[in-house]
Amino acid sequence: MDLIKTIEEQQKKPGDIAFRVGDTVKVHFEIIEGKTKRIQVYEGVVICFKNSGARKTFTVRKISYGVGVERVFPVNSPRVIKVEITRPGKVRRAKLYYIREKIGKAAKVKELLGAQAVSRVKAANEVAELHAKALEAKINAEHKADHQAAPADK
Repeated sequence: MDLIKTIEEQQKKPGDIAFRVGDTVKVHFEIIEGKTKRIQVYEGVVICFKNSGARKTFTVRKISYGVGVERVFPVNSPRVIKVEITRPGKVRRAKLYYIREKIGKAAKVKELLGAQAVSRVKAANEVAELHAKALEAKINAEHKADHQAAPADK
C-alpha cells in the first residue's frame, strides 16, 4: 500500500490548484496527433472537482453551438500545460451539476468582484505562466535533442 502512495506522490505536479469551482478557465491542453503536437485551448466553467491526490480531476463545461459540452481533465496530467483563470465565479456549492439543466442566461455564474478576487486571479495566472514556461523550456530541450540525434542516425 505504501508503494502505491509513493508512486502517486511522485506523479503529482508541484504547487497548489489556484482555481475553484465556478471559475471560468482556459485549459491549455496538449494534443498529440501522430507525430505532431499542438496545444488546444478549452474555455469553460469549472463545475466540479473529484477524487484526491494524484487522481484528482476537474470538469469544465462550455456551450458549443448551442450544445453543452463537458470535458474532464486530470489535475496532475503532464498534458495539461496550464490553467488560466479568465473570470472568478461567485458560487455557494461544491458541485454545479444544476447548470446542466439551465439554458441561456440562467446557466451563467455570477462574477466574483472585489480587490481580493482580482489579486487571487492575478497571482494564480502568474504562477500558471511560470509553470508553463518551465514546461515549454523542457519540451523545447527534448525537441532540440531529438533533432540533433536524428541526422546522426541516418
